[in-house]
Amino acid sequence: MTDTKAPPERREVLPVDPTRRTEIDKQRVPMSARPYRLLALVKQDAVVRVQKEPDDTVMTWPHLLTIEFLAAGMMSIFLLLMGLFINAPLEELANGNVTPAVAKAPWYFLGLQELLAYFHPTVAGVLVPTFVLVGAAFIPFVDRGNLLATRPSQRKTAVVLFTMFCILGLVLTFVGIFFRGPGYNFVIPYVTAPGVYFSL
Repeated sequence: MTDTKAPPERREVLPVDPTRRTEIDKQRVPMSARPYRLLALVKQDAVVRVQKEPDDTVMTWPHLLTIEFLAAGMMSIFLLLMGLFINAPLEELANGNVTPAVAKAPWYFLGLQELLAYFHPTVAGVLVPTFVLVGAAFIPFVDRGNLLATRPSQRKTAVVLFTMFCILGLVLTFVGIFFRGPGYNFVIPYVTAPGVYFSL
């Protein structure tokens, strides 16, 4: 008995209607007609991928650093002019036997010193600073509207709360600088008449 195998079936590719050919159909060429062959497989990691860069970005140099350099130069010129035209003399040597007329803290502590004029030291020196620091730390957890927002206009709650903290500190500092005179009494600024002060 002879074992006869049926011939393998051959798939015939029907020609595509020329009127309905797409770009993919035009690129289909029989293997025998291709002038190249597969030599090796290239791993995906070896292929250089060109990723699309974001549209709203600029280079650090020269765009960002140029603006920062100009801002630093303008601030340096401003400080130089202030040093030239605004008199800020040093006081005489300290004398432990003489108490100065106004004993003020440095400007960055004047807000706390101003609070001490109104409240008990425990409230002004401990509770209020703790409330401000903890409140500033909790601002990102309070403003949970849009977690992916990157613009200030999209984080209005956080901006308003932080602005209120800053305004409070600035108001207390300016009151301590300009509205406090001898004996740390409340005075009207730039009034040279002696004895013009209020006790608060």
